[in-house]
Amino acid sequence: MVFALHPRGDFSLAAAASFAERFPGTQADRSSDELRFAWAVDDDWRTVRVRLRQRGTAVHGELDGTPPADLERRARRDAERILCLDVDGAGFAGLGERDPVVSTMQNRFPGLRPVLFFTPYEAAAWAIVGHRIRMTQAAAVKQRLAAELGEHGAFPAPDRLAELDGPQRGLTERKVEQLRVLGAATLDGQLSRDRLRAMTREDALGDLQRLPGIGPLSAELILIRGAGDPDALPLHEQRLARATRAAYDLPDDADIEPVAERWRPYRAWVALLLRS
Repeated sequence: MVFALHPRGDFSLAAAASFAERFPGTQADRSSDELRFAWAVDDDWRTVRVRLRQRGTAVHGELDGTPPADLERRARRDAERILCLDVDGAGFAGLGERDPVVSTMQNRFPGLRPVLFFTPYEAAAWAIVGHRIRMTQAAAVKQRLAAELGEHGAFPAPDRLAELDGPQRGLTERKVEQLRVLGAATLDGQLSRDRLRAMTREDALGDLQRLPGIGPLSAELILIRGAGDPDALPLHEQRLARATRAAYDLPDDADIEPVAERWRPYRAWVALLLRS
């Protein structure tokens, strides 16, 4: 099953693939000009695999096998959102024309947009698994869950987490319970991208923090890197605060929000470039 995605504004699949390859929170394979990954489709939870290539400005995707039409449509929607191609990025270049710092980053990382977690549910699971442990340890646990409970190397669908039991290597009893609750909440529709995007930013962050194990920092991660809000500013991300102060030569205790106002409506995209 083949489809085509058409970015509005600059986009580089090679830059996206390089970013995905370096980030241990998701499983994606890159070879030459191709990006491949498998995931349980948002709010559907059947697992698919896709290969993506860029030809000119268009991104061409090919799903393994012959999935039914409804699953193909949902998988295409997910792929577009995972690459942030559903966002009109035509105005992003204009930020660089007004802000030399942004211009420098755009020139250094041409065509780079955030690469999302494959679903908000997977972003939330990563936040829970990775709490208070190193990122490399979290990645190993997440990969083990994918190998033991998922399909085609994808992170397991939420029904598998809802049934998680017994001791789990690399996970405390508390985290196992939090993942069980997350799986059940996801099956109830609480973590769907459509639902989170339909809410105000404040309501979505508050709603996410009702899940056990999800605090302010994790809620921002889910909203920005899971749901794909392009203008959400991660105020609890200290790496971003340090990077912004360094890039704009601000005092160590300076509030970064006034500077970030210049980045609207792409504050999350600029934040990614600064952290990169």
